[in-house]
Amino acid sequence: MIITDTHTHLYSEAFDEDRNDVIESALNLGISRFFIPAIDSSYTKAMLQLEHDYPDNIFLMMGLHPTHVKSNYKDELSHVEVMLAERSFYAIGEIGIDLYWDKSTLDIQQEAFKFQIKLAKKYKLPIVIHCREAFDEIFEVLESEKGEDLFGVFHCFTGNLEQANKAISYNMKLGIGGVVTFKNGKIDQFLNQINLEHIVLETDSPYLAPVPYRGKRNESSYIINVLEKLSTIYNRSQQEIADITTRNSKNVFKI
Repeated sequence: MIITDTHTHLYSEAFDEDRNDVIESALNLGISRFFIPAIDSSYTKAMLQLEHDYPDNIFLMMGLHPTHVKSNYKDELSHVEVMLAERSFYAIGEIGIDLYWDKSTLDIQQEAFKFQIKLAKKYKLPIVIHCREAFDEIFEVLESEKGEDLFGVFHCFTGNLEQANKAISYNMKLGIGGVVTFKNGKIDQFLNQINLEHIVLETDSPYLAPVPYRGKRNESSYIINVLEKLSTIYNRSQQEIADITTRNSKNVFKI
């Protein structure tokens, strides 16, 4: 069984003490494909080191996270441009809009989001969207950019059925992680109305650990708990869920 974690911050400081152990634990469970989103330039070196250490398992993205769109955002976007010109990546991400932490930066978040979508189109790459309390704002940008050259993953999807279908209409897969195991997560109540062809698995580790680890550091190996939950929701075997979601990830990331 090959399982794909389409969103994990394995370079995070949260793993500095036991990163190799965490990765080996996941590999032993069949989780062998890790897609690594960028945050800002300060993490690039650590991401490249991770790829160097696990060249067969680590697949890097490049981008500027919306919560890191600050006064120096143009310098950060220049770094993204330079990195994309220097070497290959598998996606532009994670990018998007986050209005949970700071609503005052909406204008520049929108600007950065649109700019990076254009980079994705230039390099024919998928985008990986971060959306927090910003569905309307995200959809407004996607509507202005929609087309066959716009595709990717709506990371950590937490919306309702209508929003799920809208995201899918923009060629987005839904990234499903620990939230699906939460009692108040809500997405488990309608997810079986979404065809599995539109779903990919993720952890967003070290964040959003699934039940029974909720509140603790998340790890890629905990994607098994997400897999178990989806198996129950869809009434399909874990093997089937793993196979379909990994195939979906290959369709998005082209690897």
